[in-house]
Amino acid sequence: MNAHLEQLSPTLVWRHFRTLCDTPRPSGHEAELVAKLQRWADQRGLKHDRDTFGNLRIVKPATPGHESAPGVILQGHLDMVAQANAGHDHDFTRDPIATYVEAGWLHARETTLGADNGLGVAAALAVLEDDELTHGPLEALFTLEEETSMGGALNVAEQWLEGDVLLNLDSEDRGEVYIGCAGGADVVVDAQLPTTALTEQEQVMRLALTGLNGGHSGMDIDKGLGNANRLLVRVLRKLESHGMRLGDYHGGTLRNAIPREAFASLFLPRDEVAAATALVAELEAILQRELGPLEAGMRLSLEPASEPESEQEALTADATGMLVAALHSAPCGVERMSSEVPGVVDTSNNLGVVNLDAGRFHLCALVRSLHDSAVFDLADRFSALFGLIGARVKVENAYPGWAPHADSALLARFCRVHESLLGAAPEVKVIHAGLECGILGSKYPALDMVSFGPLIRGAHSPQERVELDSVEEFWKVLRALIEDLARTS
Repeated sequence: MNAHLEQLSPTLVWRHFRTLCDTPRPSGHEAELVAKLQRWADQRGLKHDRDTFGNLRIVKPATPGHESAPGVILQGHLDMVAQANAGHDHDFTRDPIATYVEAGWLHARETTLGADNGLGVAAALAVLEDDELTHGPLEALFTLEEETSMGGALNVAEQWLEGDVLLNLDSEDRGEVYIGCAGGADVVVDAQLPTTALTEQEQVMRLALTGLNGGHSGMDIDKGLGNANRLLVRVLRKLESHGMRLGDYHGGTLRNAIPREAFASLFLPRDEVAAATALVAELEAILQRELGPLEAGMRLSLEPASEPESEQEALTADATGMLVAALHSAPCGVERMSSEVPGVVDTSNNLGVVNLDAGRFHLCALVRSLHDSAVFDLADRFSALFGLIGARVKVENAYPGWAPHADSALLARFCRVHESLLGAAPEVKVIHAGLECGILGSKYPALDMVSFGPLIRGAHSPQERVELDSVEEFWKVLRALIEDLARTS
């Protein structure tokens, strides 16, 4: 599948990206891809090993005469976000990603593309294969489970990597280089709430909010995109005046993707159904006006449930009000902008996953900040808020940010190479996302690091796409930087 990718340039990069598209690799299911890469390394006579977590390292000796050059670590993650449009039947653990080219961009059909971070991984593999490249000692580090927990980076073995500089290939903007990133943590909330059975005076209705764009919960958090959980809870808050009780709720699938859809079953007094339906139509128009053309596809509906209504239960009226109030009050979106880096989000939260089944409530949010202290403060606000409804709150998978160093020697070299090759200096930036650099830097503090990549838009959503020309440019800069480093002894 995806044979057309091998007709694109640079051929080496796209051939490896085809392998990644053809090999299912959602977080936690990277084993098949790891096995393929190990066989490929064996075929090329390249040494490879794994740490106890399963992260993969492939090593290539320096070009003869360049053994004393700085060792270069090429780093990316093997997993991808698994998101498909509603109604599109795709099994990310079994089915390949179907790709197509349109107007100079590569897209996937109805799913995430996996350019995040598949193109970084493909570029690292292409470097290892490129026998015309002059280079110092090379290591390619491929981590696991970045998209769900940063588990691979958090568990990278210490005293394992040997390089002096690290090139993280997981950024998504053309003509930019990143020297810092936000840290983050997952906030997990669980509660068992009281329920009572459906009464003869109630009717079960299905409330749905669909058609949002979604996006990356860090880089897109300030773009004005709708969060399906935030919006549907707002609707639920209004419907309480009609005696609504909440049956079940399902919104979002990943804590690091802005949720595109949310669904709820409601128990409504039968004599309130018509008024509630009219209110939902009014709220749809209000939300469409507020969100504007950015979310033109947003749809909100309230319809009778099709499933049998006997023996169903919903939260009590008090529990419904308590839960909806807590969710309505929960931090969501940009908390504050940076006072140190103009135009960059400092602290944010994404209400990524919200579920309610048979009274069992579960929420997973992702808090990010350029300051680790602010991560834990915002997480503590969740604990305080949901503690009021008797929920259990845990802060998990915390990872440090990457403090920028503007005097980095590697950054100076990157800027010089970029300007010489492309005629313009790159923009030096800090990103509001969880690059693995912060974690790896805490384990290997002597590493000098930068992050760069091709132009990717819509990451973590089925709108994900990559600009073809930017991949060519990314490859040229990567090769030139490695060759420039090889001249250092």
